[in-house]
Amino acid sequence: MDLFTISSILIVLSALFGYINVKFLKLPNTIGLMVIAIIFTLGLFLSSLINDSLLHMAEGLINEIDFKTVLLDVMLGFLLFAGAMHTNFDQLKVQRWPVLTFATIGVMTSTFLVATFVYYIFNALGLNVEYIHCLLFGALISPTDPIAVLGIMKKAGVPKILETKIVGESLFNDGVGVVVFLTIFSIAGGGGAHGGSDFNSIMTLFGQEVLGGIVFGAALGYVTYRLLKSIDDYEIEVMITLACVMGGYVFAHYLHLSAPLAIVVAGLIVGNDTVRGTAMSNTTELFVDKFWELVDMLLNALLFVLIGLELLVISFQMDYITAGVISIFLVLLARYLSLLIPVKLFSKKLEFLPHTTKIMTWGGLRGGISIALALSIPEEMNRELFLTVTYVVVVFSIIVQGLTIGKLATKFLGKEMMSPHTSGGH
Repeated sequence: MDLFTISSILIVLSALFGYINVKFLKLPNTIGLMVIAIIFTLGLFLSSLINDSLLHMAEGLINEIDFKTVLLDVMLGFLLFAGAMHTNFDQLKVQRWPVLTFATIGVMTSTFLVATFVYYIFNALGLNVEYIHCLLFGALISPTDPIAVLGIMKKAGVPKILETKIVGESLFNDGVGVVVFLTIFSIAGGGGAHGGSDFNSIMTLFGQEVLGGIVFGAALGYVTYRLLKSIDDYEIEVMITLACVMGGYVFAHYLHLSAPLAIVVAGLIVGNDTVRGTAMSNTTELFVDKFWELVDMLLNALLFVLIGLELLVISFQMDYITAGVISIFLVLLARYLSLLIPVKLFSKKLEFLPHTTKIMTWGGLRGGISIALALSIPEEMNRELFLTVTYVVVVFSIIVQGLTIGKLATKFLGKEMMSPHTSGGH
């Protein structure tokens, strides 16, 4: 099946599922699309009891899509840039230290906690797993997913001061999480392309990817800003922002820097109100915003439909499903524990709302990035087990946590603090 045919089928399904959601379910689009895609997939399994031709066609379609490449190398840069552009830069600047702490120390702490919990519980269940492979799972499931978080937080009604922490953390910990995963993967495989698995080479790789990505992103954002400021033609300026994402992502990969972090930083700079005011006319700003909102909406729709359809490649072994259900609680516990010290550390210096740790724990949604990384695990590293477990955690996270985070925040903070006037605007 050629690329155009595959893309056409996915677009048609996304539009159809989106219509059904808006007309009947009326769930947030990201959640509704994934729920309908899962129901559609379960329907294909049921139809196979009568005739399995449709199921085989669907499985063939999904097997032809390299989900990891599509998400991490194609979609992610666009989605991160769109999200970063519409993140409140001033709020994020005030909260920069807790956000960076959550995205680095928090992710690494959670990685080791998840790995330790899973190692002992899984082996107790008779699922023989090595600790290094559990670390891989910890690394892919610990970062919150910026795409899921951005898509759902917009409608959750969480106060802006808290939303900034959750969204800001998700934008940065994605890049950090991928680097941590690749580093552990290199160790598990006995070295890698970046040379060896000793402590010095690991720290060099981590520093180069993370710090290099941030510096490159800042330079990329500044160059984009200067180009936008030097002309006044909204069509070309939209193209410049597109070139920033596509060219920046490819060049960051070429330099072995974290492309996601680079694009996030560039997006924050280009979306900054000060930059907008000095580099874009009102017409340009309108067209740039509408263009990236459309890109964000379209790719989000495709991504969450794909997540639902990935059910076709999941192993339905009962012990794997059981391990996945248990892992939901283990991952939430690890996230809660990993947030305790950073929240305590910064709560005196910065304004932290009551029950911040609990709300951030429940609001830390997992999504497609976790599934993409799980799909990249080789068979000999318990791929089927960890892929199934990851899928169960992600589905619970998006549907249950995503639908209830607003209600949970209201319960803990009260309706007064959840009002638009109190929480503030963009």
